[in-house]
Amino acid sequence: MRDNVVIVTGASRGIGAELARQLATLGAQLTLAARDSAALEAVAAECRQFGATVLVVPTDVARESDCRALIEQTIMRFGRLDTLICNAGATMWARVDEIRDLGMLERIMAVNYMGAVYCTAYALPYLKASRGRIVGIASLTGLTGVPTRSGYAASKHAMRGFFDSLRIELDGSGVTVTMIYPGFVATGIRENATGPDGRPIRIDPLDPNRVMSVGECARQIVVATRRRSRDLVMTPTGKLAQLLKVFAPGLVDRLARRAIERVR
Repeated sequence: MRDNVVIVTGASRGIGAELARQLATLGAQLTLAARDSAALEAVAAECRQFGATVLVVPTDVARESDCRALIEQTIMRFGRLDTLICNAGATMWARVDEIRDLGMLERIMAVNYMGAVYCTAYALPYLKASRGRIVGIASLTGLTGVPTRSGYAASKHAMRGFFDSLRIELDGSGVTVTMIYPGFVATGIRENATGPDGRPIRIDPLDPNRVMSVGECARQIVVATRRRSRDLVMTPTGKLAQLLKVFAPGLVDRLARRAIERVR
């Protein structure tokens, strides 16, 4: 990844921030994108301490114009683009029959799905020129439904379908697509999860001792990115669920319910 020009969306905290730090230690040149300018600058300062050249671009990926500007500013600064990591995400914590503000589902889809689509569409010409990489940070909920995460799961299913289709279209272009499916990770995203009333719940309902560390999650993503892996399903349970879903889908449903109950 030395001198590889990498865009990381959702880079102000959690997985995105840790990815930026780890990529900086490998000598990557970074563009960091998120809505929180102050938090982005703090992450950028850490990356610069590792010797990385860093461009900060405040971005709301739910806005097409912001995503276009993100790509354009990266090209203006570095002259090329080698890797796009679509990490920005929004989540929820509510049963469908409890939701009082359906607009929250639109916002989640706009950030998680359309944000990835916008960034990818504008980045493609430059990634084709560099025979680069696209990395989509999805979730195990992109492989199977999970209670209280319906809108989040829907957006990650959409993301998976988009990138799986794009991978086929890009065959022979030199551009690779890597899909990442983490389980529960101590990222902080759930602290900003949306509740039934459409407002942030402001607390993390998961037990931090039962989830993967953000450092380990980012490490695995970096390895998969460097190898241009097709997919990375991070947990043994997630891998097993993909096999069971074919033969015992009801069992997978029960496992998903228990997973939520176990980490609370």
